[in-house]
Amino acid sequence: MGVAEEMDDWWKLSGRVWLFGNNVDTDQILPGYAMSAPREKLREYALAGSEQPDFAKTAKLGDVIVAGENFGCGSSREQAPAALHEAGAGLVVARSFARIFRRNCINIGLPVLAADLLPYVQQGEEISADIKEGTICIAGSGSLIQAKKLSASVLETLECGGLINKVRRQLGLGI
Repeated sequence: MGVAEEMDDWWKLSGRVWLFGNNVDTDQILPGYAMSAPREKLREYALAGSEQPDFAKTAKLGDVIVAGENFGCGSSREQAPAALHEAGAGLVVARSFARIFRRNCINIGLPVLAADLLPYVQQGEEISADIKEGTICIAGSGSLIQAKKLSASVLETLECGGLINKVRRQLGLGI
C-alpha cells in the first residue's frame, strides 16, 4: 500500500501483507545500533530485530504491515516509523498502537489504521484500503473490514505527506 495512481487518490492503497504479532517494540522495528544511520539508510534496518528480519531486503514499495496489539511500544524514537516509511511500507494496520509511535507515523506521512486483521489475512496476501473511509478489503476472500476512521486533521496531515508539509501549506509556503 502507499502507492496511489494519482495524487488525487493518495488515500486508496493496495499492497502485500507482512504479519507481526503483539507488542512489536521500537527496538524490533529499528534496532538501537541503527539509530545513528542517516535517514536514507534507515530502510536497511527496518524490522531487523523482529520475527521477520528480512523485511528490509524483500519488502516492495507499498507493502502493508499488519500487527496485533501495542505496535510500536517501547521508546519514542522517531526513527522507527521513518525506517518503515523508507523501506516502502505504505500502511500499518494494527489492533492498537503505542500512542507516540502512531503520532510519529502520521507526522511523517505514514498512514496507520486501527483494525484487527490478524484473523482474516495471511502473510503475502494482497489487501487494499481506503484511508479516508477506513475500509480494508482482503483480496483473497473479498472481505471488507472497517477500521477506526481517522480524524479530518490526521487525514489532512497524511494528504500533505506529513506534519512539516501541512504547516508549510498552512503558512502558504507550498509543499
